[in-house]
Amino acid sequence: MDIITNTLTRIQPVNTDLLQQAQARLDNKTKPPGSLGRLEEFARRLVAINGGADPDLSKKVIFTFAGDHGVVQERVSLYPSEVTRQMVLNFLAGGAGVNVLARHAGAQVRVVDVGVDHDFEGIAGLIHRKVARGTRNFAKEPAMTRQEMLAALQVGLDLADQCRAEGVGLVGTGEMGIGNTTPSSAIIAAISGKTVAEVTHRGTGIGDEALLNKIRVINKGLEVNKPDPNDPLDVLAKVGGLEIAAIAGLVLGCAANSIPIVIDGFISTAGALIASELHPSVREYIFAAHQSVEVGHRFMLERIGAEPILDLELRLGEGTGAALAMTLIEAGVKILNEMATFEQAGVTH
Repeated sequence: MDIITNTLTRIQPVNTDLLQQAQARLDNKTKPPGSLGRLEEFARRLVAINGGADPDLSKKVIFTFAGDHGVVQERVSLYPSEVTRQMVLNFLAGGAGVNVLARHAGAQVRVVDVGVDHDFEGIAGLIHRKVARGTRNFAKEPAMTRQEMLAALQVGLDLADQCRAEGVGLVGTGEMGIGNTTPSSAIIAAISGKTVAEVTHRGTGIGDEALLNKIRVINKGLEVNKPDPNDPLDVLAKVGGLEIAAIAGLVLGCAANSIPIVIDGFISTAGALIASELHPSVREYIFAAHQSVEVGHRFMLERIGAEPILDLELRLGEGTGAALAMTLIEAGVKILNEMATFEQAGVTH
């Protein structure tokens, strides 16, 4: 538990004076005040998170965490668990959606095995941090022990510390885990008190009957495990996922290290929600990449207090939305750094 306490004590609110100073700089650019809308928001927030220096986004990294889910036994997903393993290999080969969009954004994808039910045997390019070979079936018992949950959190914390050491300027989250919209819905239902039906959607595209089954399974999981809504780590251990725990750790670690973090869709936001429930200032470091098609995502974003950057009807995960949002965050910073002031351009204002 010390790892969590130590991290939480390092998280500070961002400096509001720096937000105002960055906005004053933006207002002196050759444009009407506020006319670049949310691009200006991104720029001033980056400056405040960065501590006042001009943000350097030359190094951008998206972490795609992979883990399997025991609840797949309840037929909550359209795809079998072995797809998690197959997609990890696709990420490593550079052929997945996140690889394409990360290349477009100038970001590096780092794939982390935190809980895949497969032995990758030292395969090159993979970050080997396996805590367990998937979670247990939370319809019958807790998904993780508290020790497993903390170990998965530690994976994310360590990677955030490493990013700080490397000078990474912007971090993105992504995930791969067949069945992982089920724990994500369970997390927001447990924390918000919304009904399971209100926060549960079709995931990869299940039909009506399967959706009713998914709702039933989540309700059963909440009934069996009774997660404490006032203890986010209890919720995470009982109905969460190993990759969700690692994302929560990464978000906490980035906030502790003053690194802006771009969260992808529904599953990534489940991890960010856990992190922001642990410390109120965490949300100041979070950029919500997009509004997912998943119905529970809106409730998560509202609870965190994060306004999504994009709404493109995405529902893939992996970090795809994070990659796209990174391009717009970087555009905001370039406005701040490269756009002429009225004085430089000789423009009257």
